[in-house]
Amino acid sequence: MTLEFFDFPMAPSPRRARILLAEKGVEHTTTIIDMMKAEQLSEEYRAINPLCTIPALRLEDGTVLTENAGIAAFLEAEFPNSPMLGSTPVEQGLVANWNAICEFQGLAAVAEALRNSSPGMKDRATTGPKNWPQIPELAARGMGRIELFFDLLNERLEGRDYLAIDQFSYADITAIVVVDFARVVKMKPEEHHINLNRWRADIHTRPSMSL
Repeated sequence: MTLEFFDFPMAPSPRRARILLAEKGVEHTTTIIDMMKAEQLSEEYRAINPLCTIPALRLEDGTVLTENAGIAAFLEAEFPNSPMLGSTPVEQGLVANWNAICEFQGLAAVAEALRNSSPGMKDRATTGPKNWPQIPELAARGMGRIELFFDLLNERLEGRDYLAIDQFSYADITAIVVVDFARVVKMKPEEHHINLNRWRADIHTRPSMSL
């Protein structure tokens, strides 16, 4: 039995895991869970992941990891070549630090804006098995938070090739996924985000970015 990755190509969260798998060269099979058809809410997928979220990674012993943090921790430990979480205690701390910033200040902001404004997500303002109504005020707040996130990245990337440490890391993966996905709410870095735009162009030359 090989690793089985549950994916949906249009969603940002599974893209993070997909890029990480590619960067580490990990062999796996892929099963697509079509969110456009609400397959993540099906009984079949609930039996795999009761949280009804994507991605998920089923290990060879049957263990299922349902969070990107868990997937990244497993892949780093099981496949230590091409380290993506840092090689020293300081690097590991910096990668974890900036990855958390990208999740809570960036990805959460885009999700807040999208899920509280998109007609297609009516009553689906959060992920998971339970429906929640949209709150338009949260959509507006999310848009403002995205602007601040872009400013933060631009400042951090002054004189730097990568976000957290002096090499490509998991923090860069999370950041690029957030920046790319922000287009769904018509947000993108502006001309004055010189450092951010430079970094984004460089990151997009990596083969894993096409996945």
